[in-house]
Amino acid sequence: MKFTVNWLKEHLETTASAAEIAEKLTAIGLEVEEVDDRGATLRPFTVAHVLTAVQHPNADKLRLCTVDAGDGAPYQVVCGAPNARAGLKVVFARMGTTIPVNGMVLKPTAIRGVDSQGMMCSMREMGLGEDHDGIIELPADAPIGKPFAEVLGLDDAVIDIAVTPNRQDCLGVAGIARDLAAAGLGTLKTPAIEKIAGQFPCPVAVRLDESVADKPCPIFTGRLIRGVKNGPSPDWLKRRLEAIGLRPISALVDVTNLITMDRARPLHVFDAAKLSGGIRVRLGFEGEMVEGLDGKTHKIDAATIVISDDSGALGLGGIVGGVPSSVSEETVDVFVESAHFDPDRIAATGRRTGVVSDARYRFERGVDPKSALDGLELATKLILELCGGTPSEVVVAGAFPGDFPVRHLRPGRVKQLTGLEVSEAEMQRILTALGFGVDAGTMPWTVSVPSWRRDIEGETDLVEEVARIVGLDKLPVEPLPRTNVVPVPALSPAQRRVRAARRLLAARGLTETINYSFIPEAHAKAFGWSDAALKVANPISPELAVMRPHLVPSLAAAGVRNAARGNEDVALFELAGTYHGIGPADQRTVAAGLRTGYTAPRQWQGGRRPVDAFDAKADVFALLAELGAPVGNLTVTTEVPAWAHPGQAGAVKLGPKTTVAVFGALHPKIAKLLDLEGPAAFFEVYLDAVPLPKPRATKEKGALVLSDFQAVSRDFAFLVDETVAAEAVIRAVKGADKALITEVSVFDLYRGTGVPEGKLSLALAVKLEPRDKTLSDQDIDAVSAKIIAAVAKATGATLRA
Repeated sequence: MKFTVNWLKEHLETTASAAEIAEKLTAIGLEVEEVDDRGATLRPFTVAHVLTAVQHPNADKLRLCTVDAGDGAPYQVVCGAPNARAGLKVVFARMGTTIPVNGMVLKPTAIRGVDSQGMMCSMREMGLGEDHDGIIELPADAPIGKPFAEVLGLDDAVIDIAVTPNRQDCLGVAGIARDLAAAGLGTLKTPAIEKIAGQFPCPVAVRLDESVADKPCPIFTGRLIRGVKNGPSPDWLKRRLEAIGLRPISALVDVTNLITMDRARPLHVFDAAKLSGGIRVRLGFEGEMVEGLDGKTHKIDAATIVISDDSGALGLGGIVGGVPSSVSEETVDVFVESAHFDPDRIAATGRRTGVVSDARYRFERGVDPKSALDGLELATKLILELCGGTPSEVVVAGAFPGDFPVRHLRPGRVKQLTGLEVSEAEMQRILTALGFGVDAGTMPWTVSVPSWRRDIEGETDLVEEVARIVGLDKLPVEPLPRTNVVPVPALSPAQRRVRAARRLLAARGLTETINYSFIPEAHAKAFGWSDAALKVANPISPELAVMRPHLVPSLAAAGVRNAARGNEDVALFELAGTYHGIGPADQRTVAAGLRTGYTAPRQWQGGRRPVDAFDAKADVFALLAELGAPVGNLTVTTEVPAWAHPGQAGAVKLGPKTTVAVFGALHPKIAKLLDLEGPAAFFEVYLDAVPLPKPRATKEKGALVLSDFQAVSRDFAFLVDETVAAEAVIRAVKGADKALITEVSVFDLYRGTGVPEGKLSLALAVKLEPRDKTLSDQDIDAVSAKIIAAVAKATGATLRA
């Protein structure tokens, strides 16, 4: 919410500066985001008088001017502006002044051999527009030496505050002034709204359909004004709207925008000549369309509040008007509308249509339902002043909502809940200044809530009102009591594990991504989604329609975006939740990663290769080891989900039932669906399935004991069925003699000549490390026999001849 200080002072009698106002606003809960004090920025630029302007002796397009800035001897200025001439009042910048548009500091300089002692400025150089064809021409009566911003009314500071959704009353300057007055920064002086008598019956009939008369639109008021002359707004109105970022359009439209920002009361004006019959407020018809003033054509449904006439829809009630009935410079008779709309209905319609407007922003937060007539009367007054005309009597359809229920306040609750010492008299003064009615004759107090404060629902809300006006910066600070001498860890083991996983993956060269928890429905189905409860009822976009069952689709989308920008070799990870139902137990915490492209950039030595399932497997086991998982007890199986490549993926299991991770390549059909081209390898580690490490024993771990005897390495080549996993052979070898065998690794895999069909040759290196003696040939042969027997028993493999 933006407003200027001078605008605020039309409602608040105060001598406070912009900085003091900003400080008080933040103290009472209206956080100031920015103060743009343009007057301070432009203060060094003053009014000056051009005494002479002659041709530059060394340049055809430059003029040599003498300028009186009101502070002594005239300045000599070289200027290239085509309108530089004697007798002109200009904006002058002395040496050392900073130019707003580019931050340049003026320094003494010689231009084509002639000294220039200042600068005559254009609108663009002042940051006030794009016009830089000539210097600014000020009024002839502008006083020399005075800051030009004051002469043009550009010295007003603009304050931008963040208004929370429950403070709809502060979406107007009058409401902000009320809060500041209650906080003691000045005296509230919001001008009273006078009732303007109608000169004739209103010829435009207004009616509410039964479908909207109760809650969607309980009250609709309006009046006709004949004989108006629409055109540009006066300068004061244009400047006020431009200061807060609104574009002036015409006097009729600008009046409605001014009242929207001044009183938080949206209005709309119709060209009466374009109306067919009376105005009807109803719910929309399926398939109905209307061309909005925002330049878009909007589809209407049965839940949308529509303002219509006999010809059809004129606009979306409370959101945006329509082109068919819009006013123009040719408008002679205008119908002014002021109504109240249900906040929930407006919010839902706004989300469906995607229209963002000042009217929607206020109505969906709750406009004062009793301000409809006041807004209409104020609009009538301004239109008559700016455009002339003759007003009709007011027409009213529906009835104003009733008063809010009274609330009760026990004064002692202020001290109990906030720690503030506030007298009862001060509490009563604060609430009364904010518009509440207070009956302090009973206990608890009876407090009537004003119509513009629909957020006040109970006693704690009233306590909050007292506390924030006293000043949120005055709330006492109390440290929480310590229950233990030694601080209790703030994070649980599961939370610490998440942090450890994030650090480990980053250390392995993966870049963290943060994605939406939603994915396209087609992707969700491909990854096993079937629960309709996980489909978003009101998605941000069609591409974000379903709560994701896996993180891989989101990472794949990020990989595709990177590839489209020439970054094909990426390593990404995400640590987030996946969704498999609507219950708390149906959400899993997952660490997922995706590597695409090649393991290294191209180089003259070669050595790079496409990423594959083994890169993902290395990430998985490194992460599991970091998390304290029992890596030695884990097995890798081919029981992978349908969206993984059946021959290039694996599942890491703890026992026969618990899957702790999957890794590998995506199924080609899934990769095509995700637009993922080229080499890619993924992994997902299900952190909830990884058991937490057992508490360490209090007994100290003994020193490392190394063997004094030489280790021996032996190679074995087994003929095994192609269906046998190498993991099974390795585990069989390790189990043959756990005391001697310390390492087992696969170093060769062969199919071809000499190997029967359906078989393959698997070669393993086995390291034997004795502890009590040097191994003899007989010892080695005995261990070798155990290894061959163990492999044959576990897998049916035989030693290759």
